[in-house]
Amino acid sequence: MVLAAVLALIVGAGAGYTMRKQQAESQIGSAEEQAKRILEDAEAKGEAKKKEALLEAKEDIHRLRQDLDRDTKDRRNELSRQERRLVQKEENLDRKMDLLEKKEEDLSARDEALEKERVSIAELHEQQKAELERISQMTTEEAKTLLMAEAEDEMKLEKAKMIKDYEQQAKDEADKIARDIVSQAIQRCAADQVAETTVSVVALPNDEMKGRIIGREGRNIRALETLTGIGLIIDDTPEAVILSGFDPVRREVARIALEKLIQDGRIHPARIEEMVDKARHEVDQRIKEAGEQATFDTGVNGLHPELVRLIGRLKYRTSYGQNVLNHSVEVSYLAGIMAAELGVDVMLAKRAGLLHDIGKAIDHEVEGPHAQIGADYARKHHESKEVVNAIEAHHGEVEPMTVEAVLVAAADAISAARPGARRESLEAYLKRLTRLEEIAKSFDGVESCFAIQAGREIRVMVKPDKVDDVASVGLAHDIVKKIESELEYPGQIKATIIRETRVVDYAK
Repeated sequence: MVLAAVLALIVGAGAGYTMRKQQAESQIGSAEEQAKRILEDAEAKGEAKKKEALLEAKEDIHRLRQDLDRDTKDRRNELSRQERRLVQKEENLDRKMDLLEKKEEDLSARDEALEKERVSIAELHEQQKAELERISQMTTEEAKTLLMAEAEDEMKLEKAKMIKDYEQQAKDEADKIARDIVSQAIQRCAADQVAETTVSVVALPNDEMKGRIIGREGRNIRALETLTGIGLIIDDTPEAVILSGFDPVRREVARIALEKLIQDGRIHPARIEEMVDKARHEVDQRIKEAGEQATFDTGVNGLHPELVRLIGRLKYRTSYGQNVLNHSVEVSYLAGIMAAELGVDVMLAKRAGLLHDIGKAIDHEVEGPHAQIGADYARKHHESKEVVNAIEAHHGEVEPMTVEAVLVAAADAISAARPGARRESLEAYLKRLTRLEEIAKSFDGVESCFAIQAGREIRVMVKPDKVDDVASVGLAHDIVKKIESELEYPGQIKATIIRETRVVDYAK
């Protein structure tokens, strides 16, 4: 049974295989025919495409050939035009060369003619010169010397007139500009009037305190004077003691110490020494604070601490009654304002203005003018050469090297000369006016002179027969130079020369 089933299965499978084989062969045959048809269609389409592509290529080649022919024709035409222009330029150049050669020949002929004329003129000149020498009975050199002498005299007069005109013009312009700058600087700088002396007055609660200050056999007053270096004047002035001394710092120490002793009530040598030490420390602290405040107010930074201390010492220094610290700050402001107006270094001008009078802080300790002392001290503490020059040149003792140095000198004069800045004793004032008139009278040709406007101007009357208008200019210059070299004065002095000719006659 099983074997029969297996055989039946094998036979069925073989029959199925035969049937599938026949179907596959028939499908393969139809596929091959279909593929052959597709290939034939493709070949036919490819031939058609090939023919179309060949036609398009031939058309493109034809079009490109036409474009190339057209471009070639245009270039040939352009080359022909350029060739014609070049030919025309060559012809023009040939014509110009011919003209230049002709002009050169003409110029050569003119040069020959001019040379001949030059020679003939020289011969005529020699003949004329010989004839003039014969007529004038003078040689050429003698005539030349005479003419040069006359010309020199005329030139001197013209030169003096021109110098006077130019000086007046320059002075007018400079005065106008200077007045504008100075007036702006003064208007922008507000300052107080200052009047201080070389004495200090300490008020007492009663006259009994005078005896306590003097002490037994004068031991208290001797101790106080020895420790401070300041003299105490105890006179008939009610309820007051006068401290006298030229060192303002010591005088301030003595004043503070005495006020503390009076307030404390215990006055004896040991207590006096203690109070003097406290006052000295207090004054040192005030000096330091004053110097720092001045540098802060002016905006000057980077100063050596010793220079700051010296600036603070100026708080207790006066000149003609003017406080030198306030004066230095004022000069710094003025110099900075004028430097800004002129477009120069503002900080350099302010720095030099603040330091210009530091020599006055130690001029009672060191020999020499305060400008030189201050310059040496600034140089020692590594200030720049411009600042040092401005310090030593602010009184004209040294030539200023920079514009800022000139501005510092001008600011110093402005600050010192303004109303209320300084005061001067009557005796010194009269001596200065007398000396001013003596200087003016020392010149030849001066008839009389008068110092006016509180010594700010000297008017000089000259003898008209000895001093002419031209010489008046030189006389004014000489008087000013002698005043500058021999006289000490605040601000500036104007010298005015007056020359007048009068003719008087009487009808009888």
